[in-house]
Amino acid sequence: MARTGRPKAELVLTAEERETLERWARRATSAQALAQRCRVVLACAEGLSNTEVAARLGVHRTMVGKWRSRFTIGRLDALMDEGRPGRPPSITVDQVEEVIVATLEQTPRNATHWSRTSMAEKSGLSKSTIGRIWRDFGLKPHRAETFKLSTDPQFVEKVVDVVGLYHNPPERAVVLCVDEKSQIQALDRSQPTLPMMPGVPERRTHDYVRNGITSLFAAFDIADGVVISELHRQHRAAEFKKFLITIDKTVPAELDVHLICDNYGTHKTPAIKAWLAKHPRFHMHFTPTGSSWINQVERWFGFLTEQKIKRGAHKSVQALEKDIRAWIADWNTHPRPFVWTKTAEEILESIARFCRRISGAGH
Repeated sequence: MARTGRPKAELVLTAEERETLERWARRATSAQALAQRCRVVLACAEGLSNTEVAARLGVHRTMVGKWRSRFTIGRLDALMDEGRPGRPPSITVDQVEEVIVATLEQTPRNATHWSRTSMAEKSGLSKSTIGRIWRDFGLKPHRAETFKLSTDPQFVEKVVDVVGLYHNPPERAVVLCVDEKSQIQALDRSQPTLPMMPGVPERRTHDYVRNGITSLFAAFDIADGVVISELHRQHRAAEFKKFLITIDKTVPAELDVHLICDNYGTHKTPAIKAWLAKHPRFHMHFTPTGSSWINQVERWFGFLTEQKIKRGAHKSVQALEKDIRAWIADWNTHPRPFVWTKTAEEILESIARFCRRISGAGH
């Protein structure tokens, strides 16, 4: 006989309680624990069982039962953290909420974000108290991160295609991640760099002299990490076609070539399409618009930038190109492939969770 467990008391919300719970649940960045409890209560109010709520929200069933019971007894006040022994707090819950709401939903009159000083002036609390509130609720107004959601109508299909190549590359074929690092500047400092000494970091002048630019075309082999590369002073379809010819000469003739590229216009010109039509072993796979993170060669470009270009000093384009070629030759002596771990399904689910988080945030 199946166990049904103890019957659960029906959880019914008033209109005011529902409005408050939904408002608190939207503030996921201000109080993760409180927002989670609100989502649990809202799901319980739909008539779901503890097991069903736990499965929907990805939490443990006992946690659902705990907050269902507490809310049934103490309503909204029961969702707050229980008091702890010791001296009672000198500020009220309303004052804390006022600071959190102002931090999340308002900006200072003469600035783009709050500082501890400006929030202290607005709230009448001390700067140290403001700091503790922000720390407790994970708020960092001085920090900002960037994000990009692709609007490509074929986003799902392209992610599945590219990630499928990473996890299950075709037999008798080579998969190359191709891109261009354009406008690499040959920069020289206006004065000689002072070397690092004990207790003193390397020091460079803040200003620099531009000595020209070059563009690097690179194809990263996902199997072994070897890179095929060329440097050109211009970045056009003509140079991309030359690079395709180089790839054609480098890869053994008996292997198919699968190229993972972005949607840059030089990859799709009539001249390129005509060349590809004459070389049927080449197969093009395009990443979603605005999703360069899925192209492994971008990570390799990051290594090149950090290890050779960013802190380099070059008096000419020729010197810059010589250094780049030497660095690539050294890389290919001991190539290192990247290990792609996430499946297409995991990537899409991660993006879906992010979209659910920011829905209703003014986007």
